[in-house]
Amino acid sequence: MTVETPKGQMGDAQPAQAGTTLPDVLGMAAFDDHHPPARDLIDDCVHCGFCLPACPTYTLWGEEMDSPRGRIYLMKQGLEGEPMSPSMVQHIDRCLGCMACVTACPSGVQYDKLIEATRQQVERRGSQHRSLADRALREGIFQLFPRPGRLRLVRGPLALYQKSGLSRLVRGSKVLEKISPTLATMEAIAPPIERRVRIPAYLPAKGQRRMTVGLLLGCVQREFYPGVNAATVRVLNMEGCDVVTPPTQGCCGALSVHAGREDEGLRYARNLIDTFSESGVERIVVNSAGCGSTMKDYAHLLADDPAYAERARAFSEKVRDISEILVELGPVAPRHPLPVTIAYHDACHLSHAQKVRSQPRQLLRGIPGLTIKEIAEGDLCCGSAGIYNLVNPGPARELGDRKATNVAATEAELLVTSNPGCLLQITDALGRQGKHISTAHMILVLDASLLGKDVDTLLQEAPSATRPAAPEPEPTTPEARSGGCACGKPGGCGG
Repeated sequence: MTVETPKGQMGDAQPAQAGTTLPDVLGMAAFDDHHPPARDLIDDCVHCGFCLPACPTYTLWGEEMDSPRGRIYLMKQGLEGEPMSPSMVQHIDRCLGCMACVTACPSGVQYDKLIEATRQQVERRGSQHRSLADRALREGIFQLFPRPGRLRLVRGPLALYQKSGLSRLVRGSKVLEKISPTLATMEAIAPPIERRVRIPAYLPAKGQRRMTVGLLLGCVQREFYPGVNAATVRVLNMEGCDVVTPPTQGCCGALSVHAGREDEGLRYARNLIDTFSESGVERIVVNSAGCGSTMKDYAHLLADDPAYAERARAFSEKVRDISEILVELGPVAPRHPLPVTIAYHDACHLSHAQKVRSQPRQLLRGIPGLTIKEIAEGDLCCGSAGIYNLVNPGPARELGDRKATNVAATEAELLVTSNPGCLLQITDALGRQGKHISTAHMILVLDASLLGKDVDTLLQEAPSATRPAAPEPEPTTPEARSGGCACGKPGGCGG
């Protein structure tokens, strides 16, 4: 297609020259002028193809347009005036955003920035190319998952559904798979409902204070993996950190940012910056890979906002994954032996987006008796990828099955990772294959060692692909019945 741009008043036109971005005179071009994918970043791609074997969708289908190189070509076409098409939207939507290509690229192409900008354009100018059902699904997801209060309302009915045995009946009948693959996925990945744990706004260090840190509670982490947050606080306390947890904190905006919902994501980011602004913390600790990658990127995301640009930069500089801060501090609390063989899965937004690979392994290797097995195709995404397994359940399931097969091949007793989405996805995939392998967040393993738990207790408390998590004992005090406390003291600490 030859793209032409008007010259003069009428009629005279000349062909567009390669490498130029044309004015969208008729309003038909794929991209508007609000942060389209940057031409200089697109031109960094030399079409070498090193990204192809790293890309999950290219690995599945072998289609050029479902590779980073192919998607960059589509972005270039958009900048040169091609209209947004159903095909372009489909290929962009199929990208998991795992950033494995960023790690693989020898030219340093910032595909993460390119796909983020392109998704924003799709949300503004191309969403009509999605089906009505797809648009409704996406809206429903964002009315629920970034809102902890609404997720909390789901806990009760979901717990009743699981305990009543209805879940086994539904799964056995496969009725949801016939109605909606997305509903079937949501039902399958739902974790056993744990008793809620109250995280005090402040918990002091045990022994000499080494640092004051803030903790992001998260959304899914807060409501469906509350034990992970409680363990994070305990470990930080035992390693000499005062922990500040602002009770009014909300979503960090990661799901929205990764899906191209720019205004929504930035609103969440500003709110979180405001929440921590008076906390006086030296670091902000995150135990969810996707959240951490976005929070570290606030300076870029809010660079155009004069009221928040500098605050966002200062905020991002404080953000650390839990493994980073613990390695930075160095261990002081004694580690008790934990003779268990684990397989460690690198969450994409920790390994590729944040370049945090060695720290979780360093912490785990510091536990006496623990053996780490590396997983084949370790850089390949498990298929969770934010909301990907809900809006693209087919390829997500294929990737999950592939990951589960590789995990099982390690013959490990426990699958360990650092992201709630990965835990949900891999636990479900292992279950489909009938593998008796428990799954746990990395911080739960370290917490078990610091507390002196034995292996059987750790494995019993961790959700298994074929066995729900062991129920916690019924609380015996009014304070505990109100939700329990992360400090571990009977009746809570009153914080």
